[in-house]
Amino acid sequence: MDTSTRAPESSTLSISTIAEDLTITGNVTSKGELHLHGQVQGDIRCVSLVLGEKAQLEGNVVAQDVIVRGRLIGSVRALTVTLEANSHVEADLFHKSLSLEQGTHFDGDSHPSEDSLSSSPEVCSAEPQNQKGSESVKRHERVNGFVRTLGESLSA
Repeated sequence: MDTSTRAPESSTLSISTIAEDLTITGNVTSKGELHLHGQVQGDIRCVSLVLGEKAQLEGNVVAQDVIVRGRLIGSVRALTVTLEANSHVEADLFHKSLSLEQGTHFDGDSHPSEDSLSSSPEVCSAEPQNQKGSESVKRHERVNGFVRTLGESLSA
């Protein structure tokens, strides 16, 4: 059997921790699991991310699995995303599976996708989301307790 195409098993992944007293300004990359309890202002790319209750992340995340217990502002591309109770998330989520616990604050868009880990320029760019000269207007619609954003083009 060819094992070169198999994903590494979770028991062989290394676990890195960013402690509560640590602030990182810049991008973070790990080939294993990352536990964030401090602050990061930058993008994170890893296999698995656990954002602790007091953690704060401003940036984009690409990981297979993401669990959020703290504060996240940016975007997430993952196979599975779990937003736990008391988490505060302002992000666009691109995922195969999404779980939201009661008590989660979620402000953003959810984009179910079979290929959620592939990057697109609009998500991975570090440019601000509110760009001047935008030719679209977003209208929000509440459906079953969720806010859904509907884009509309402006015509002159």
